[in-house]
Parts: sequence; structure tokens; C-alpha cells
Amino acid sequence: MAAKATILPENVSGRFSVNSECIDCDLCRQEAPANFTREKMKGYSYVSKQPANEAEQEQCEAALQTCPVDAIAKG
Repeated sequence: MAAKATILPENVSGRFSVNSECIDCDLCRQEAPANFTREKMKGYSYVSKQPANEAEQEQCEAALQTCPVDAIAKG
């Protein structure tokens, strides 16, 4: 049985988050480079900064939509 995905501890608190399903594909970092960062040692992305304006919000929404494994959540 597969383990349930968990929210990664590196995420800053807020509306968007990345869970342990992340495969480090880089799409979120391309879509919203100001908001997603790579954890280099462990090989995944996380939300390093929540969107601060409408442009960043739209970029984070695009990242959520393009994530191939649905590892980005919005709450």
C-alpha cells in the first residue's frame, strides 16, 4: 500500500503548498520562479514564498495546473 502524500515541511505557511508526491520536474519553478524553490539535497520543490500580488497568484495557479503529479495544493 502506498503511503499517503504529506505536505513538505519546507513550505511556508499559506494558501499554496507542495506535498511528498513531487517528482522534481521543475515545472512549478518555471511557472512561478519567485514562489517555488528546489530542495537540492532531497530533490523536490516547495513553496518558498506565498504569492504577494496578482501576477504571482496567477503564476502559482499555473504551476498548480501544470504539475504532472498533482503535488501542489491550494487551500
